[in-house]
Amino acid sequence: MLESCTICPHNCKINRLNGQKGRCKCDDKLKIALASLHMFEEPCISGTNGSGTVFFSNCNLNCIYCQNYEISQLGKGKEISIQTLADIFLKQQGKNAHNINLVTPTMYVYQIIEAIKIARSKGLNIPIIYNSNGYENVETIKLLDGYIDVYLPDLKYYTDSLAKKYSKVNNYFEVATNAIKEMYSQVGNATFDGEGLIKKGVIIRHLVLPNHIQNTKNILRWIKENMPEDIYVSVMAQYFPTYKANEDNLINRKLTKKEYKEVFNYLYSLDIKNGYIQDLGKHEQEYVPDFNLSF
Repeated sequence: MLESCTICPHNCKINRLNGQKGRCKCDDKLKIALASLHMFEEPCISGTNGSGTVFFSNCNLNCIYCQNYEISQLGKGKEISIQTLADIFLKQQGKNAHNINLVTPTMYVYQIIEAIKIARSKGLNIPIIYNSNGYENVETIKLLDGYIDVYLPDLKYYTDSLAKKYSKVNNYFEVATNAIKEMYSQVGNATFDGEGLIKKGVIIRHLVLPNHIQNTKNILRWIKENMPEDIYVSVMAQYFPTYKANEDNLINRKLTKKEYKEVFNYLYSLDIKNGYIQDLGKHEQEYVPDFNLSF
């Protein structure tokens, strides 16, 4: 499959086995930046012990405001084998992680599937989360059926103009919504154990951008009108300008209290029943300044 890569919607068709790199800057090697217990996901994911996150290097989007840009855009990280990735999964389980959280995994789906097979054969039994930017080929998501327990996709943009401006991709909304529907068809709505930890399902994430509140409203309205009534949504207010965001005068600041209140009120007016919304100013950054490559 890597000989003519169509793993994501860019469909570069380059031969990654020969060291060629397409839009995502990945060849056939696995590359990760961090493996750690992460405490700052949604409560049903982090719980009390933390989520066993693996941050994969590179990305198939080029978001100018990426909080993890050193990993996603600059490619910081370390090449590892499939066997090592399987070992990392097992070590996370050994540290009592509630789940395995694959962050920006799209480019490495084929290798990840093989690592899951190895780890499960050696006793991995905690839920596996696919934490994605949403820009996914449906065909790739279908390959993950049976390997992924929880899908955590972003739904970033409603209009193509915003997707092109801020992430340099075409047809983001159409592509992402089709992928999300496939994810839901596989695992259904979120289910939880007795401690409130997610075991299976979908949570749609959306990051609110300053000066683009209508984009958020359009996204939330689409979810309300097109997804099952019990779908889970996570509305994130954690945006802060980083990477190249200061070059754009619309997103070179944090959200205002007025913007946050407008989103908050609109969310509740839609009567979306399940999910989370961050308190403005009470969130933890997703940015990871320290790349711990000691596994």
